[in-house]
Amino acid sequence: MHAVSRTPHEHETADGLRWWQCDAVDAGAVHDLIGRLKPDVVFHFGGMVTAAPDVRLVAPTFHSLLTSTINVLTAATEIGGCRVVLSASLEEPTEGTADTLVPASPYGAAKLAGGAYARMFVELYGTPVVSLRPFMAYGPGQNPAKIVPYTILSLLRGEAPQLSSGDRALDWVYVDDVVDAFVAAVARPGVEGRTLDLGLGTAVPIRDVVARVVRMVAPSITPRYGARPDRPDARTRVADVEATASALGWRGTTSLDAGLARTVEWYRRSLAGIERSDA
Repeated sequence: MHAVSRTPHEHETADGLRWWQCDAVDAGAVHDLIGRLKPDVVFHFGGMVTAAPDVRLVAPTFHSLLTSTINVLTAATEIGGCRVVLSASLEEPTEGTADTLVPASPYGAAKLAGGAYARMFVELYGTPVVSLRPFMAYGPGQNPAKIVPYTILSLLRGEAPQLSSGDRALDWVYVDDVVDAFVAAVARPGVEGRTLDLGLGTAVPIRDVVARVVRMVAPSITPRYGARPDRPDARTRVADVEATASALGWRGTTSLDAGLARTVEWYRRSLAGIERSDA
């Protein structure tokens, strides 16, 4: 098994994972690496992850997300024998016509265009590509700036989380379920060119999720809502779980409470380990 990062890693880990250094924005480097490894499947997760509407993100997200996707698709097509599994995004607009689909961020625009290129590669070149769209994924090891780990870590440190209004309702899906879905997409026939949702099919407001975490970690602390601005165009969407179950044979099985409990315990252990190492 191989993994790729822009930054240097150990050449090979104890569990046999081989790391390679490569920037997916570099078409030649991507082609050379895929040609050298000749993988059966490529999971493409690389790129900037921010849905901020800042104009300064237009060029960086274009290259980091769209250029890299095109490079992976082109190399996989030219070398052949490789299925590509892409990660789509909740931030992509899906309702409307080509004239009315308006992304709410440069990130959303790049992801939307990446999906269009994926479908083109399937139709024109027969490249076996499938895209999976995780909804509000969470779990151990997530970027600490994300809502669930940020809330957990703030509470573990005895601090009140500084949050937006918390009114937005989202479809939350645990990381282990997301991994299972991507593994299922490796060999599932008939899903080429599809974009399939990953979620539980239920929208739960951020306030509700935060309240559950507070009860698990520090019931005496009151989060500060309204301390941060809400994201523009924060629509409520739920995953089409029936379409995904039919096409992929996958359903999310981890309840929100169970997933949050596992996540809290992981961060509790991790924070304790960090504090011991700093002592």
